Amino acid sequence: MYSYEDRLRAVRLYIELGKRVGLTIRQLGYPTKNALKGWHREFERCLDLPTGYVRGPRYSDTHKERATLHYLDNGRCLAATIRALGYPSRKLLSAWVNELHPQAVVRVVGPCREFSPAVKQAAVIALCMRQASAESVAQGLGVSRPTLYNWKHRLLGHDAPASMKRKKDSPPGSERAELEQQLEALRRDIRRLQLEQDLLKKANELLKKELGIDRQLLTNREKTQLVDALRSTYALTELLRAVGIPRSSYFYHRARLEVADKHAEVRRVMTDIFERNYRCYGYRRMHASLTKQSVNISEKVVRRLMKQQSLVPIARRRRRYGSYMGEISPAPDNLLNRDFSASAPNEKWLTDITEFQISAGKVYLSPMIDCFDGMVVSWSIGTRPDAELVNTMLDAAIQTVSASSDRPMVHSDRGGHYRWPGWLSRIAEAQLVRSMSRKACSPDNAACEGFFGRLKNELFYSRDWLSTTIEEFVAALDAYIRWYNEARIKISLGSRSPVEHRRELGIAV
Repeated sequence: MYSYEDRLRAVRLYIELGKRVGLTIRQLGYPTKNALKGWHREFERCLDLPTGYVRGPRYSDTHKERATLHYLDNGRCLAATIRALGYPSRKLLSAWVNELHPQAVVRVVGPCREFSPAVKQAAVIALCMRQASAESVAQGLGVSRPTLYNWKHRLLGHDAPASMKRKKDSPPGSERAELEQQLEALRRDIRRLQLEQDLLKKANELLKKELGIDRQLLTNREKTQLVDALRSTYALTELLRAVGIPRSSYFYHRARLEVADKHAEVRRVMTDIFERNYRCYGYRRMHASLTKQSVNISEKVVRRLMKQQSLVPIARRRRRYGSYMGEISPAPDNLLNRDFSASAPNEKWLTDITEFQISAGKVYLSPMIDCFDGMVVSWSIGTRPDAELVNTMLDAAIQTVSASSDRPMVHSDRGGHYRWPGWLSRIAEAQLVRSMSRKACSPDNAACEGFFGRLKNELFYSRDWLSTTIEEFVAALDAYIRWYNEARIKISLGSRSPVEHRRELGIAV
């Protein structure tokens, strides 16, 4: 509601601006277009504005008389009069009839009948123990059937059955009827408690909730899942009341749940990729694998689906094997100096030894890793960390060097295996360059340590090796390294494996 001064100011500014509605409203911030034009018309007609709004009557006396006469002449039906004339409302027409023709209104004046609690209790007992219909019981008491049921709900609750008929051989007022009522009440209590227990079990089984979860804290979607799981055992109304969800909300969420999952096929493909790749792929490599199979979804969707499917790689840390035996011979300088990048294969090699402890015994792995793409050039697996383990691995790595100009730098830690005569003689014959990390400084050989960490997280820690033999574990470890070279995706290589990366570059493998 605008004051007289506000309306007058708006009209005068409207006239000063050449009757430009938009400009006037922008400057004042009020009113609406139609209100401004109405104020201007009133100002031109009266050369002033009224100090307040006076709303005229909507219907004239002629309208009132016509409506009331039609009402009296056509069976005194409010609905028929409103349909015929198109006006007014039921309430307004009743008020006109009371005003213009009060003698036409039939009024019944009498005391309102009140029922005592004892009468209501007797009526409920008659309803529950009736032999005839509920309508006949209500007529006998002089009340309507809904009133009778309202009394029953207030006294016994909604769960109490409306009929508790006695058997024909049970006389009225006998103790057997009383026992039957108590038995029925106990059955209701047992059913209610059984329903609560089943709801808690289903919440734990389907929704992974604790057995003591408060059902009121569940979402309507979760409540709908509980109701659907128990509909074969309990009535729908009983379940909806127990979980506390409206009927409309239940059917809404049920329709949403019945819609086909658009990612159902993607979930199956993701689970297959995860299982085939040692259960070690995170969302980045999973996304790259799906892209290779022409499944185009965002990384966020991949992360959400992996979380829903519980496709989570296991990561654990354990004690690292150490081969340091002291300064038994002069150590070369750290020529690598933590620069693990290489522009071509066979420039920089890394090596070390790691230990696997299973129930059947200990297994040791000695690999040779190329800094160019992380490919495992050669490896040896054994049950003892001796000279033969590292020497056979070095011999296999030297055989992969075809060009006479390739003289890789071999970087290792200060372990005794890389200071024994057999290792030194092989290095000298192949004209390779030695490099060693500083004492107790594993970051100097971080790329090789990173390979061991990935291997153990993806293969070793995620499985149970309790009943595995040494031979079976060696075969599994060998298969993993081959898969690591040939199939495992590396994001840094353009979502390709080391072998695929080299073939893409035209490098012989």
